[in-house]
Amino acid sequence: MGYMTPEAIARYSPDRLPSSNAKAMDRVTRTLARLNLAGPNQQSGQRWTIGCVALEITQRCNLDCTLCYLSENSEAVQDIPIEEIFRRIDLIRAHFGSNTDVQITGGEPTLRKHDELLAIVRKVRSLGLRPTLMTNGLRATRSLLRQLASAGLMDVAFHVDTTQQIKGFRTEIELNVLRRKFIDRAGGLGLSIMFNTTVHDNNFDEIPDVVRFFAANAASVRTASFQLQADTGRGVQRERGARITQETLARQIELGAGTSIRFDASLVGHPSCSRYGMCLEANGSLYDAFDDSDLIARVQAATADIKLDRANPSASVKAFARWLAFNPTQWWPLLHRVARKAWQMKGDLLRAHGHVHTLSFVMHNFMDSKRLDEDRVSACVFKVMTSEGPLSMCMHNAKRDNYIFQPIRLYRRETDQFWDPVLARTTHEPLEVAIGSLPTLATKRLKGRSRIKALRLRKTDG
Repeated sequence: MGYMTPEAIARYSPDRLPSSNAKAMDRVTRTLARLNLAGPNQQSGQRWTIGCVALEITQRCNLDCTLCYLSENSEAVQDIPIEEIFRRIDLIRAHFGSNTDVQITGGEPTLRKHDELLAIVRKVRSLGLRPTLMTNGLRATRSLLRQLASAGLMDVAFHVDTTQQIKGFRTEIELNVLRRKFIDRAGGLGLSIMFNTTVHDNNFDEIPDVVRFFAANAASVRTASFQLQADTGRGVQRERGARITQETLARQIELGAGTSIRFDASLVGHPSCSRYGMCLEANGSLYDAFDDSDLIARVQAATADIKLDRANPSASVKAFARWLAFNPTQWWPLLHRVARKAWQMKGDLLRAHGHVHTLSFVMHNFMDSKRLDEDRVSACVFKVMTSEGPLSMCMHNAKRDNYIFQPIRLYRRETDQFWDPVLARTTHEPLEVAIGSLPTLATKRLKGRSRIKALRLRKTDG
């Protein structure tokens, strides 16, 4: 495989604004067709133009993860003005249309002033977009989550794993106490609860136990996302070992789930980037919901135009029922499939008194920042909204400093101004920041590789 050269990475720019949502969908469809990735099993270009868009509202974080994707210089950057955040939300709507999933992230987004965080959620929801809070959970109190839910937050995704080096938690199994605490905090607020786990050399053998925890809490947890170790940002663990692949991770998930899982029945963009599976849970047991790949493909293609609104499940059920009413040829294969699955689950269904939950599993295989595959970048379904437009997350990680140190143009009524991301002041002319000449930060503010270097120098000087 040939990777993009540093020059090609430097030239790569964010997506241009499409003239319409139809044009945006056509662009995605043509890209996937060129890569032989289009088809009835493919959600991208059929159900939506983008999987989700990350909205980074701060570069600050209260943890120092060993696989952090932020830059060594991120702690030098101030929180960009909220008016620029609002402009980027407008850009998300203009590029991808309504019902787009927006991940409000950072850094750690709860470090942003809470009145601003609430205003950001309201703005996202007011445009018909679907806001998700991506957080490590440490500052996501019950009170804050309640306020965010009232403001329109739909999902909360807690990132919990051993890369965070949280004091008192040495293993993933021990971290289940913290996961349970976060579930209780968010429970009953109308929020969909998700969890992110970074899979790395030191916790790979524990992944089945993590999956068992999610299976036991399927009544509360909607999605369990696993992100494979990647050499990006200031993380100190670097590239992963050879045994960690999408295939071996899938086996670990299946081992914990106690069932085989089809991760190819419903595709989300490039299969080397993301894979998705869904299980049905009854009485603590999991069953693959996508084991009939052909049926999933037919239904997915036939229902591509149906609006399924997570915020209004009853409306989604009605929309699906209307589709069935006008498509009687689909009744028999669906009823036959449901009957077969119910028979397979009959014992657990009886013991669970008919209660069934869904639990989705997602694998994200982010690329090392110096090993970018242009095909995967062009087919990306997980983008970051920059001041210039959406950009592949992996590409953004590779050239993060170019964007976070870029002066921000503020479109003021009297005259445009430019905001300095380091000094947090406005000027009438943009002042380019020379990253190499940034003032040395105090050691306590340095993180990742920079902190290790600074501590080594201090020992040497001492």
